[in-house]
Amino acid sequence: MQVGKNKKEYPVSLPTTRQLEQELRLEKYKKSSVHVFRSTIFTLVTVAAVAVLIAVLLLPVLQIYGTSMSPTLTEGNIVLSVKGSSFETGDVVAFYYNNKILVKRVIAQSGQWVDISKDGTVYVDDIAIDEPYLTEKALGECDLELPYQVPESKIFVMGDHRSASVDSRSSTIGCIAEEQIVGKIVFRVWPLNEFGFVD
Repeated sequence: MQVGKNKKEYPVSLPTTRQLEQELRLEKYKKSSVHVFRSTIFTLVTVAAVAVLIAVLLLPVLQIYGTSMSPTLTEGNIVLSVKGSSFETGDVVAFYYNNKILVKRVIAQSGQWVDISKDGTVYVDDIAIDEPYLTEKALGECDLELPYQVPESKIFVMGDHRSASVDSRSSTIGCIAEEQIVGKIVFRVWPLNEFGFVD
């Protein structure tokens, strides 16, 4: 007995060279697309990680709360600070105080003498400092015995809104240590109409 004698045979069509080439191209395209997708995701994650590191370690981004630095900085401003340890009189710095970050202006440094007259004029080493950023002068909250010498490795800071700011004039805050400093405020990024360097 012969098995399958009456079984119909169907012709099998073999793929043409062109079809094989198209299939190969499609497979290569799929592999290439997956590779590009993975590469893009890796690049985005790397860029995001670098941006976070820069923001945390080199250029901390801060939002201003309160009015102690007005009119220079007002509530809601977003600013960039730069890490560093070299500061001059007039620089605006951010520093840690009681689990908060405060922003004030550098007035005097280690070893310098600070004196403030009743009308709010500030003297450093007996020379009145030029403060074009102020709209008003005031002695403010001051419980220091003036003239006052800034202790070693400390910085004397004051807010620009002298009548409202609590700063190094008060023993509540006092002078700040260099290790407390987050960075120097250099640039305002928000609001956009005030975008630019901070003086």
